[in-house]
Amino acid sequence: MDKYALFNKWVSFTASVHSVTHELTKDAKSDSITPVQYNILESITVSQKPITPSEISDCQHLSMPNTSRELKKLSEKNLIEKLSDTKDRRKQYIRLSNEGEAMMNETFKLVESRFLNRIQHTSEEDLEDIDRALDVLQSKLFY
Repeated sequence: MDKYALFNKWVSFTASVHSVTHELTKDAKSDSITPVQYNILESITVSQKPITPSEISDCQHLSMPNTSRELKKLSEKNLIEKLSDTKDRRKQYIRLSNEGEAMMNETFKLVESRFLNRIQHTSEEDLEDIDRALDVLQSKLFY
């Protein structure tokens, strides 16, 4: 296996993923938040558990001061809640508030609708191939 060729194929694939993701999510966010705030809310949503400000900072490529400022704004908009660790009160976790969950559910419904529209003419056999391919990628590359 030519690993250089495999790498180039992966680069092309990830570029396609970014392009399709942009297409599916374009104008899906609420006008009441900035793109950076949306990305933070999306990270919290897909993590499916409370996450730390450091994890958000790392994932979003933001400095800790910028992360803290954006989290404060999201908290003021009642879209997130901050929780203190019961064992270490200095450590905080961030989760969506009920209002934040409602906003992200609405956004994800729109994205899901666009996704379903994109695959509407795909054969059952191709859908099964896509499902298997996603499982392989998730277990072998995106773990």
